[in-house]
Amino acid sequence: MAEVVLLRHAETEWSIAGRHTGRTDIPLTEHGREVAAALAPRFADREFALVLSSPLSRARDTAALAGLEPDDYDEDLLEWDYGDYEGITTKEVRETRPG
Repeated sequence: MAEVVLLRHAETEWSIAGRHTGRTDIPLTEHGREVAAALAPRFADREFALVLSSPLSRARDTAALAGLEPDDYDEDLLEWDYGDYEGITTKEVRETRPG
């Protein structure tokens, strides 16, 4: 039976602040780097047929710190394009677009 393992990128300054983070390439925080590295033992004895990553640095760095080497960087794995909402919080969106 096939198994899919999903690893989401670790913490960034924008994820802490609740900002919509889509295509902007925000780096991991130091804490995010520590959390990603702490995952390495969970993957150390596993073999994967294919490892894919978003091309953004937060995803690439999370994978590398967790001990994974992506076979490819796939743009289909990019986060949503938030357009004008990129970098702002839901509260700020609601202030400009009530309802």
